[in-house]
Amino acid sequence: MAAPAHGGGPSERRHVPHEPEELCEAGRALYARALRECRLRGDAVADAPCLLDSGLLHPDADDPDWLLPTPPLVALPRLLAGIEARVARQRGRASRLASAFEPFLQLAPAAVPDTTASPVTVLKGTTRIRRAVHQALADASHEVLGIHPGDPDRPQMLPHNEPWRMADFGERGGRLRTLSRPESAFDSLPSRAHPGRPVLSCEVRTLDELPPCLLIFDRAIAFIPAVDDGGIVFELRSPALVGYLATAFDIMWRLATPLFRDDTPRPPVHAVSQVQRVIARMLTEGHTDAEIAHRLDMNVRTVRLHVAKLASLLGSSSRTQLGFLIGRSGLLDRHA
Repeated sequence: MAAPAHGGGPSERRHVPHEPEELCEAGRALYARALRECRLRGDAVADAPCLLDSGLLHPDADDPDWLLPTPPLVALPRLLAGIEARVARQRGRASRLASAFEPFLQLAPAAVPDTTASPVTVLKGTTRIRRAVHQALADASHEVLGIHPGDPDRPQMLPHNEPWRMADFGERGGRLRTLSRPESAFDSLPSRAHPGRPVLSCEVRTLDELPPCLLIFDRAIAFIPAVDDGGIVFELRSPALVGYLATAFDIMWRLATPLFRDDTPRPPVHAVSQVQRVIARMLTEGHTDAEIAHRLDMNVRTVRLHVAKLASLLGSSSRTQLGFLIGRSGLLDRHA
């Protein structure tokens, strides 16, 4: 896992998309700076393009190379109006849907079975599958269990590309446990949520052989593929079926190799020396101990002592895991 060549400054970090009304940390800092300085250079918002999307910054009509801040007393009502407009549109859709169902309700028999309690529901199509998974995630508050074998032809069911959904689950105290094959473990990781929001407790373990995709929400709802390409999925609500799948997951979990826990505290800055940071970077680039020793003009034994200390600090049990944990720990993002 290659690291940025110079420690990964703010301009090198990818901006995570979010709702217009949710200011990310970079957006808050730049908007405050724009209010203090009365304007910003156009290239200053590379870390926070959301400021332009939300209208908090706008081009200067006299000089398009500069951006002017929208006054807070103007911006806040405008953003609130956007939220209220979306709520009104949803209410309108609900009203139209209720009106459309009026003739159907007159045709329906007096007593109908409760389809919401059906133990097995067939979901066909990506849109319907994602809608059902998103709803199950929104209703969950305890734990999500997942199997992600890493098949590139099978779409992800969890919304890893929408980190705010995962962050909302984390704020409710939820945690994520994922089983993956070693070569696809990185693809099983949710994107980082916005700075300032609680980190989702996430643990990944690996097994060489795994069954197809599986998602279990609060041990009450499960999703399993019905066809090889994942285009049809079974939504299971039977306590017996979901309990059986959860038990099978627990057995595989105990047999799997831990990769990392995302809520493990990062090592303090003073615990890692500058030499160890250099060694850590070279480890993530795939260099052997001998190559590192040659480049740093030290003996191999000394390099191995530093590597052992890094492994101890990060809780690594293998060299592959160590390289991964170094990348996740933030050590390479810190300037000595």
